[in-house]
Amino acid sequence: MTLSTIKKGPFEGQKPGTSGLRKKTRVFMEPGYLECFVQSTFNAIGGVAGKSLVIGGDGRFYNDKAIQIILKMAAANGAALAVVGQGGLLSTPAVSHLIRKRKTDGGLILSASHNPGGIDEDFGIKYNVANGGPAPESVTARMFDETLKITEYRTIDAPDIALGDLGLHQIGEMQVEIIDPVADYAALMETLFDFGKIKALFAGGFMMRFDAMHAVTGPYAKAILEDRLGAPAGTVINAVPSEDFGGGHPDPNPVWAKALMEEMMSPTAPDFGAASDGDGDRNMIVGRGSYVTPSDSLAVLAANAHLAPAYEAGLAGVARSMPTSAASDLVAQKLGINSFETPTGWKFFGNLLDAGKVTLCGEESAGTGSDHVREKDGLWAVLLWLNILAQRKQSVADILVDHWAEYGRNYYSRHDYEAVPTEAANALMAHLEAQFDSLPGTQWSGLSVRAADSFSYHDPVDGSVSENQGLRISFEGGARAVLRLSGTGTEGATLRVYLEQYAGPDADNSLTAEAALASVRAAVIEITAMQSHIGRTAPDVRT
Repeated sequence: MTLSTIKKGPFEGQKPGTSGLRKKTRVFMEPGYLECFVQSTFNAIGGVAGKSLVIGGDGRFYNDKAIQIILKMAAANGAALAVVGQGGLLSTPAVSHLIRKRKTDGGLILSASHNPGGIDEDFGIKYNVANGGPAPESVTARMFDETLKITEYRTIDAPDIALGDLGLHQIGEMQVEIIDPVADYAALMETLFDFGKIKALFAGGFMMRFDAMHAVTGPYAKAILEDRLGAPAGTVINAVPSEDFGGGHPDPNPVWAKALMEEMMSPTAPDFGAASDGDGDRNMIVGRGSYVTPSDSLAVLAANAHLAPAYEAGLAGVARSMPTSAASDLVAQKLGINSFETPTGWKFFGNLLDAGKVTLCGEESAGTGSDHVREKDGLWAVLLWLNILAQRKQSVADILVDHWAEYGRNYYSRHDYEAVPTEAANALMAHLEAQFDSLPGTQWSGLSVRAADSFSYHDPVDGSVSENQGLRISFEGGARAVLRLSGTGTEGATLRVYLEQYAGPDADNSLTAEAALASVRAAVIEITAMQSHIGRTAPDVRT
């Protein structure tokens, strides 16, 4: 085996976003592109000599080849151990758990999450630090700095590892351990939830449908829901991970999980429906005839978490991303616990979790999780819902009605405008921000603006400040809008518009979200001059 130093780099545009680096797959396949980013990551963390890493991905196109490249580079850079999921598969929450359980120095996750996969679609890579969470901004800043000056990377001439063969392998001086990707994660779930009660729920005739969306959660869901909890065979659909996710988007929302939604809204719907995304960290929850928004899901889980063994002593607090509705704040207030509002990106929850300030976290983009790992966790959320359903013996719809009767309802929707020309998207945001001083007190589509600002976050643990995390408009009467340019797309800009309208416990909480949010949507379109800036007012995806 020969160590080699290959002259290459730098490449433009290798700045990690909120979830690592995402580009088109063919970009990652360019000679040296992946290698230079990985070497930059190694350089940014002080090298990997003598260190251990967890490596795995969601099985999308190029996943297995990328892992072989990374393994040889890790060996050439002096790493001692790489723990790899069989077949190159590991869900994002499973990686987080393995980093924490095995006490490795970090991990690399090969995924573009909910983005489509295939040679002409998307690929991504993310570095997680020793606490199991995504690299904080201080680390990603160093990674980006390294990508700007890199001129070479190190690798080793060695045969590929048989990723399907469990057990120990060797590349140079580095040991490679191929593990069952599901076993450790499933064992963790059994410590958190009352599997006995959930098994009894299924034994009593409770029916469920889980759409794995041809993504990495399929093997996890089958092993836990069907094999351990006794759900009928066929409960998990689209369970075999596919390089192109069956030709669809592995995004658990009503648009991309259309077949599941149609079944759950039909007269023959099962009691409960759920879906997870490409790398297993997001979730969608649906009852018979009842879609649960991610914001409402976080609030319901916070209000009922004590029904699961892991949380029966109560929660330290709840954190949500700023664009997420304030529904969980109302629960935290009633429980007398901490509530925090952070920027979008799971890494911002890490300090709060590590400091013991919060137990549950959630984002409006279908991510929820707890202090059991340092990532959002789709299947965990589904299991907590099942534990709650088993204890309360109510339908999802009834639980929602009870919740709104107690806390009021935060009507909520996210509108995504995809592949917007970057200059046009930036112009719209600049136009809005330029109005901040003059907006308060003005009337738009029947609503009066109370305040407008750009969200900045002051971390209560380490004192760091993250600015420019989204533009906010608050209206009198409990309405709010948030606008952000997303960092998860690979083409142009994705403009996300978040709409919220609060209705108290005594209000009519049976409206459709579209009806309840009509005024705030119209106001945002008017304030931003959306039609003139981006040439459209109808979103590509509405969730």
